Amino acid sequence: MDTHQLRLKVQSVTAETPTIRSLVFGVEGGAAPRWTAGAHVRVSLPSGGDRPYSLVALPGLPQGLLALGVLRERMSSGGSAFMHALKVGDVVTASAPVNNFQLHEDDTPALLFAGGIGVTPILSMAAELEARGIAYRLHYAGRAPGALAFLPQLQAMCARALSVHYDSDSSCLDIEAALHASPANSHVYACGPLGMIEAVKAAALARGIAAGRIHYELFRREAPAAPNRAFEVELKSTGEVIAVAADQSIIEALEAAGHEVLYDCRRGDCGICQCGVIAGVPDHRDVILSDDEKASNKVMQICVSRANSERLVLDL
Repeated sequence: MDTHQLRLKVQSVTAETPTIRSLVFGVEGGAAPRWTAGAHVRVSLPSGGDRPYSLVALPGLPQGLLALGVLRERMSSGGSAFMHALKVGDVVTASAPVNNFQLHEDDTPALLFAGGIGVTPILSMAAELEARGIAYRLHYAGRAPGALAFLPQLQAMCARALSVHYDSDSSCLDIEAALHASPANSHVYACGPLGMIEAVKAAALARGIAAGRIHYELFRREAPAAPNRAFEVELKSTGEVIAVAADQSIIEALEAAGHEVLYDCRRGDCGICQCGVIAGVPDHRDVILSDDEKASNKVMQICVSRANSERLVLDL
């Protein structure tokens, strides 16, 4: 596990909408780490565990500071309530930046879709694309006027590259129209509610865009389709067979059997615990693998995914 941690001190708190706050932090005891658009940090919670939040490239943010945007969720399990209670001067602990949602490096055009709080990494992508002089279009959707965070900053930064959509009126987002109005070789990026991401993926594939050019991020664990059941894992290197109980993860079973395992998030969104699958059928529950990677059943994230077969043979 990566033990590198940052101590972040709150410098300012701004209400961007009635339910979304931006928080600006200074890094105690050192310089702010370098990061690229799409990166996030995991903020430790006082009750245990952590939550991921995308870093936001706010226009005019002084060098050395880090900014996050946080939605106050009605059904908060602790993360958003804690973050919305922070005040200037408070200190939190967070991971170093991790980026599983990186922009492409060439000069190919980009098509960006943001829904609600999903705008946080998309804003940073727009800022990086502007700086690199890469053609792009950003479609930002929300329920109604007044619900979109960072809209003034995006309007000033993106100018005519920004289209704003509200579910409540005729400007409602038409994903297929947006795709057809963009160059066919565009890279497509989406962040927001699961329904929007799935609609973007389906429409982009139907448009003929290769799966490898469709990128998305969803900070949640996919709900299991059925109750957990016990299964076995076999280690290819030794032939050892380890039982995984219904209330255990594969990682927990491996550690209980005396094996050291490399992992970090334990939520299926960092990719560190990815493991090769030699035989058997995984029950994929991560948000890292593409649809094609899941369908291949050649790799899996052993922190959250389980088995649809009685046994998995893992490349361990």
